[in-house]
Amino acid sequence: MHAPDPSRDTYDYAVIRVVPRVEREEFVNVGILMSCPAAKFLEARIEVDEARLRALAPDIDLDTVRRHLAAMEAVCRGGPGSGPIGLLPQRARFHWLTAKRSSIIQTSPVHLGRCTHTGDSIEHLMDRMVRVPRG
Repeated sequence: MHAPDPSRDTYDYAVIRVVPRVEREEFVNVGILMSCPAAKFLEARIEVDEARLRALAPDIDLDTVRRHLAAMEAVCRGGPGSGPIGLLPQRARFHWLTAKRSSIIQTSPVHLGRCTHTGDSIEHLMDRMVRVPRG
């Protein structure tokens, strides 16, 4: 077994999902929520594949989905204009965003990883969990 690399930071992430009909429990992954306290990093990276959502729920209100996802991004940025949750400490915001809920926007359970660069790691997670593989 290898010793942990001290140059790598630990991060937590959850997959952001749109669940058009909560009772059916069907969803489309639309983003990654990632927190790395050592790097003072909290970001929601979102890419909505509207065609996939419409295939699952032809009557979905995409404007409402976009507003909810934009609110998640604002809470991650924090500061003025991000609402009361956006004024909480960064780690508390991550926990609030990943709390279990039954709404159109949900997150997966929280997972953990290690990285040397948060930007590369969140892109890797987007490729692996959100973007449809090409080819």
